[in-house]
Amino acid sequence: MKTVLITGVSSGYGRETALHFHSQGWNVIATMRTPRTGVLPESDRLRVVELDVTKPDTITAAFEAAGPVDVLVNNAGIPSMGVFEGMPMARVREVFETNTFGVMATTQAVLPQLRERGSGVVVNVTSSVVLGHMPLTAVYKASKMAVEGFTASLALELAPFGVRAKTVEPGACLTTNFAARSMNGGSPDELVPAPYAAWAKKTMDEFTSQDLFTEESDVAETVWRAVHDTTGQLRFPAGPDAVRLAQAK
Repeated sequence: MKTVLITGVSSGYGRETALHFHSQGWNVIATMRTPRTGVLPESDRLRVVELDVTKPDTITAAFEAAGPVDVLVNNAGIPSMGVFEGMPMARVREVFETNTFGVMATTQAVLPQLRERGSGVVVNVTSSVVLGHMPLTAVYKASKMAVEGFTASLALELAPFGVRAKTVEPGACLTTNFAARSMNGGSPDELVPAPYAAWAKKTMDEFTSQDLFTEESDVAETVWRAVHDTTGQLRFPAGPDAVRLAQAK
């Protein structure tokens, strides 16, 4: 029976991915910054473990608690929307610490055991923002583009050892409340300075009126497909809007 460790499982894509792998008979190590009950069903094949991708000690402890891992899914991330001019540099660094450096840290922690075993998969969840040019996402896109480049080179480094690396690129999911979570305590006036306000509102209105969106199940199923792919495909758009962007690109 194989084991998957998934980061950022408290809600959204991470939670749905954990449920999907569990339903397929896998052992699931579901990690959260602050573990809590009631998020996932009780099962002897599902364990909730503390892991904050920005804290090395929790990464080490989580992998020690997990035991042998066949697949790592780097799902943990924080959203960030706003005009770059109004984005505090502290916020920029926070986004990169989780979305980029956190992915690298957990990946580095799991690689020795995958390499020694000669098998395994690392799946890095990025975003459909990497597939097109989207306003109000400059910092978020930069953090995810970095992961795309990282994964592409990583895949080449790991191939001689029988280990694969993939990216999954989810589209926009309304149920994850991306825009509200992007503020992270900041005020809209700060992240969207007055000269940009009217334009930003028009942009967001157009975005939310689009006809295609991604469901959480789309992402879980695409992660599953990426894990089992042996064709050499590197990037997997998830959700109808992401697929459309990928095809247009």
